[in-house]
This record gives sequence, C-alpha cells and structure tokens, in this order.
Amino acid sequence: MTIPKLPAPFATFLLRIPLAVLFLQQGLTKFPVTEATAEVMKLPFIVWWFVAYGEVGAAIGLIVGGILGIIFTKGLVSDLSDLLTRFSGITMTCVVTGVIWLMMPNSLMDVILHDYLHVSLYVGGLYFALRGNSKYGV
Repeated sequence: MTIPKLPAPFATFLLRIPLAVLFLQQGLTKFPVTEATAEVMKLPFIVWWFVAYGEVGAAIGLIVGGILGIIFTKGLVSDLSDLLTRFSGITMTCVVTGVIWLMMPNSLMDVILHDYLHVSLYVGGLYFALRGNSKYGV
C-alpha cells in the first residue's frame, strides 16, 4: 500500500504558516514605529523602520508568494511569486542575523545551542531564500 504524498507546493506552504505568523507578530509589535522606540533598542531610526516593515513585509510576502506559486505554475506570475518568496526569505535571514548580533553572544556555539528560536527562524528564512517556491512534480 502506497501512502499518497502531498504535492510539494502544498507541503512547503505548511512550513510558511508558522514562520510568517511569528514574523508578522513580531513586526506588528513594533508599530507605531517611532524614534523613541528605536532609541530604547539603541538603533538608528532608519534601521528600526526597516526591521519593523521588513518583518511584516517578509511575512506577507512569504504567504502571498506561496499562494501565487500554487495557483500559477508557469509564466511571469509564477516567476515573480518565486522571486517574492526568495526576497522574503532573504529579508528574514537579515532580520534574524541582526537580532542575534544585537544579543552579542559569546560564540556561534552559544547561539546554536541556546537560541533555538532564532536559529529556527534563520534556517526557515534561509530555506525559502535558497529554494524559492516548490514546483509541481519536482
């Protein structure tokens, strides 16, 4: 008896949901984006602005890129949805790199062994940055 497999675009979409929810949740907590909040975080306002909008945009982009990739399997929209997914993944890895950097860990091993949440978010973003959208039959 063979157990049917879910097509790759649907299976990888399930990975997008918790990743996007976490990024959206974190991004929305930064609104309204103000100079005072940036100062509390000891960041320049422009960096804080990019972090807040980057988190929200990456979350939305990851979901929209996945939906469009499921609906449109070929052509320009398919290619653009793949780029949107990849850009969202790159944005996620950049944001998480900044978060880890600001925590000033003692070593990379400290991060890997004790900061599983940020490592998981980083690897999830990296997966979508490198892989883009999964295609049917691939």
